[in-house]
Amino acid sequence: MEVTVIEETKDKLVFEVRGETNTIANVLKKELWNDSDIKASGYYLEHPLVHTPKFVVQTNGSDPRKAVKSAIKRIEKDAEKLLEEAKNIK
Repeated sequence: MEVTVIEETKDKLVFEVRGETNTIANVLKKELWNDSDIKASGYYLEHPLVHTPKFVVQTNGSDPRKAVKSAIKRIEKDAEKLLEEAKNIK
């Protein structure tokens, strides 16, 4: 996975994630919406055959990089919990 920042301002971050698909993009987009500082969170694919999600994250003035990093940490925590629960399935 390779992340490239395309645009960055005080309250907006536009970046693309090479090597990922809609699955990861949807998870990140939805988790960002759980942050009260997020005004907009979404992604798009410029072409259906080129699976490089481009994200747009806008905050109410807080640092969008920190918001993305926090969302990723929450996703990691949820994934670890899911793995632990899966181990208990008989």
